[in-house]
Amino acid sequence: MASFLGNFKLKSECMVKKIVFFIAFGIIIYSCAKVPMSGRNQLSLVDNAELFPMAYVEYDKVLKQGKVITNSEDGQMVVKVGKRIASAVETYMKANGFEKEIQGFQWEFNLLQEAIVNAWCMPGGKVAFYTGIIPVCQDEAGIAVVMGHEVAHAIASHGGERMSNGMLLNGLLGTAQAAMGQNPTLTQNIMLQAFGVGGELGMLSFSRKHELEADQLGLNFMALAGYDPRVAPAFWGRMEKAGSGGAPPEFLSTHPGPKRRINELNKQMPIALKYYQQSKK
Repeated sequence: MASFLGNFKLKSECMVKKIVFFIAFGIIIYSCAKVPMSGRNQLSLVDNAELFPMAYVEYDKVLKQGKVITNSEDGQMVVKVGKRIASAVETYMKANGFEKEIQGFQWEFNLLQEAIVNAWCMPGGKVAFYTGIIPVCQDEAGIAVVMGHEVAHAIASHGGERMSNGMLLNGLLGTAQAAMGQNPTLTQNIMLQAFGVGGELGMLSFSRKHELEADQLGLNFMALAGYDPRVAPAFWGRMEKAGSGGAPPEFLSTHPGPKRRINELNKQMPIALKYYQQSKK
């Protein structure tokens, strides 16, 4: 009898595991989306209607905790470049059938006074630059390299994909609201890791993949906005020098190395130059 019960329990556990597997597999298939322009398939468990409000709250927290100097000369340059690239990207998205992917975006660009070489973008178009990266950018075109990259993170929904992956890996199935009900602390931590603000991004294999994709899209985006994409490799050369002899800048801490990025950018350059030439017509 004990043997029978043991076998029954074992079979039941196996059956439960199979059911969970097929449910998860079904969710992955059903929740598959494509990244605009690159065409890469990605997991999308979290709807933007849920994701954006959470991102906006976190963005406001960062602004309140930091020293915002967007009204400065450099800050206004960041805003100028951001608006120019966002406008060009929105035009491209609408012209190519991706209008749904930018619904609900509320673009915002700010410069924070802090000597760290970094910039980031939260889902929904909330961008922050730190003063430490401005000298590496050198000028408007350099800011456009970084801005194109950060806008690409938002357009490619990398934050949502990271959060979706984190939820799946931790067995949190369903919507973000449902996950919050299942385990609010874990869901909050996954969200902060997905947004990549204030510490290690987590899931570094995803992060590096996303960074290279953001480089590719960002190069095209700056070109669409009329910025010469050929300045991008030089920017990454300066970024490499900024990290020589010590710890790498925060902008490189979990990212692919500058040499690899430069090689990939040069491969992408012919396509970006076509966009750049079109922007001049």
